[in-house]
Amino acid sequence: MSQTTDSLPPALAKIVQRFQRASDPKRRYEQLIWYGQKMGEFPDSDKLPENKVPGCVSQVYVIASLESGKVMFQGDSDSQLTKGLVGLLIEGLHGLTPSEIVQLTPDFIQDTGLNVSLTPSRANGFYNIFKTMQKKALECQPT
Repeated sequence: MSQTTDSLPPALAKIVQRFQRASDPKRRYEQLIWYGQKMGEFPDSDKLPENKVPGCVSQVYVIASLESGKVMFQGDSDSQLTKGLVGLLIEGLHGLTPSEIVQLTPDFIQDTGLNVSLTPSRANGFYNIFKTMQKKALECQPT
């Protein structure tokens, strides 16, 4: 079941709308790569097994921290497109509370139109990155 952009956090809704305006698959890929290029440097010291996203063909790393009750993410990938997926998710989930992140479902990828352009392994990678970010968000929640 697809979420309407109304039910998405504002940053994620904006991303979905941006992709909906790019009807050409090539433009969507360019947009995705742009998200990857926007990301800050990821420290090599955080490229640890516990920060690696399982089930991805590419090397993908995600870390999360809690600042004033909001989750801040950092990530990296050795693949440009996968890095774009990480960047898209970081932009969309950054600054939400752990419970807001856990309540989301990855269906919004269908609303972007990216799912038709992604290979099955990339689509699976997207899902694994999303699930890892949810897990990391929960882990940084105060107990």
